[in-house]
Amino acid sequence: MNKIGEKSFFGRIDWLTILLWFALCIIGWFNIHAAVFDSEQPGLFNLATNYGKQSIYIFTALIIGFSILIIDAKFFISTAPIIYILVTLLLVAVLVVGRNVGGNQAWIPIGSFRLQPSEFGKLATCLLLASYLSSQTNKHPNMKTLFIGAIIVLFPVALVMLQPDTGSALAFFALIFVFYREGYVGNELLILGGLAILLFVLALLVNQWIIIGGILLLAGLIAYVLRKKRKYLITIGALFLGCSIYVLCVDFAYEHILQSHQRNRIDIILGKMDDPRGQGYNLNQSKIAIGSGQLFGKGYLQGTQTKYNFVPEQSTDFIFCTIGEEWGFVGCVVLISIYLTLLIRLVNIAERQRMAFARIYAYGVASILFFHFFINIGMTIGIVPVIGIPLPFISYGGSSLWSFTILLFILLRFDSSRKGLNG
Repeated sequence: MNKIGEKSFFGRIDWLTILLWFALCIIGWFNIHAAVFDSEQPGLFNLATNYGKQSIYIFTALIIGFSILIIDAKFFISTAPIIYILVTLLLVAVLVVGRNVGGNQAWIPIGSFRLQPSEFGKLATCLLLASYLSSQTNKHPNMKTLFIGAIIVLFPVALVMLQPDTGSALAFFALIFVFYREGYVGNELLILGGLAILLFVLALLVNQWIIIGGILLLAGLIAYVLRKKRKYLITIGALFLGCSIYVLCVDFAYEHILQSHQRNRIDIILGKMDDPRGQGYNLNQSKIAIGSGQLFGKGYLQGTQTKYNFVPEQSTDFIFCTIGEEWGFVGCVVLISIYLTLLIRLVNIAERQRMAFARIYAYGVASILFFHFFINIGMTIGIVPVIGIPLPFISYGGSSLWSFTILLFILLRFDSSRKGLNG
């Protein structure tokens, strides 16, 4: 018998979040069906098609998710380092035995299924980062803890870059929000990060010496205003020097670190290149598909851009195009609203945790999901470069769906046990 006012196990589970998750999975399934529909192979459960396979992935994700809910939450705390090591070994293994698809050696073939370890790398990193940061006896943030935490994040990033899979690697950097929430990164660092992005873009559009001259002018004006406060003059000088060196290094990094197709995608976004039949083809067709849906869309299975395969990778990276074309602006707003509701829900879940591990992990989950949501939709409408990452729970793929599901349901398990977990 439960005490009066004490909820049962199922009563403590956040069913609204599970409902949002399931809604996204079903929306994804139907739109994968629309994206690759073949009239000669009808039926949502035809296992010879991607949508048929996705039905299996969703069914297994349900089993995985509810299995996690009945496992003791402390299991995930104690096994975080083991999970990190196992996934790291998979990231090494894919470099040796992995299958190269589209220039990336990111998949391990298992029969007809292809496992993508980088998707599970985000899960393992969130768990170990939460384990490490929550175990620090010194509750005051310090550089040593920040450095070790950064290593936990950057080690799998390095392995993923060797594949090379830039999109998946960039997703790990969303964990900067975890460091910010826990006080390891202040507003100053975030401002510097924003300044670095601004200067990077300007350096690609404007002559670097003009930018340095502008920085010098601005620094001079600030120094004049603060001339009576000499302690700030050294800081202003250091910032000017640092910004100038950074601007001079942008060209080198752009030419020698980024791959040619990545540079071309950035040039298209910045308007430096117009290549609608080459590097800009995907983006151009994506915009046409989404725009053609207008207010209410063309209707399910009625999208011409979708039906005739004008947009490559339309069931994976560019699945949002199908939603835009067939369901229109209204459909896009509904989908984005579901995502935003889920993200807000995750932040609320994070803030009500009593245990530091669960709170840190929750922010890791929210950060990863937000990054994928923002970048995937952003690249289909042309506000960010095309880097090729899935839309969580929507894009076709077992590894993606399972990894995001595990991420989410482990959090829900922590949340359901929050009154019994301390620390």
